[in-house]
Amino acid sequence: MDRDPKQLREVLTRADAHRGASLVEVYQNCNVFNDGAFEVFTDKASKPFHTIFVEHGKPLVFANGTKGIRLDCMRPMVVDLEGGEWTADDCWVHDERDPYKASILVRLFEDPTEEGAMPRPFGVFYQADRPTHEEKLNAQVQRAREKQGAGDLDELLRGQHVWTIG
Repeated sequence: MDRDPKQLREVLTRADAHRGASLVEVYQNCNVFNDGAFEVFTDKASKPFHTIFVEHGKPLVFANGTKGIRLDCMRPMVVDLEGGEWTADDCWVHDERDPYKASILVRLFEDPTEEGAMPRPFGVFYQADRPTHEEKLNAQVQRAREKQGAGDLDELLRGQHVWTIG
């Protein structure tokens, strides 16, 4: 969210440091076309109950620690952490390396005005370290050089089949 500079700075820094593609969605208010569209996520009174900031290795808790999200057969559900039945230890622990849990997390996109709606998640949902296009291309060129030698550009351009036009 544009109104949460600490969290936005963290996400943008991580996206910049990541080798490869990064997708960052920023909730930014527009005074002309959608003024107040994200207010439920930025207003100090409603923000704790409608947002959840995910951090790798930490349980998904929100509402100032009074509520959490747990997985029941890979289905997220909000639990009350004050009633004694559930604790933060029972909540879903965010793992940004798990693509299956990330796909569940991105679907927590319910209408915050509806009763019992899931909180909107913010933060790094998923990160995978894979070779970049450049790394794979350089490895392919290196394998070709090892197999066929360095090559000669003039010889390649002349080729084996030469036509003479007279």
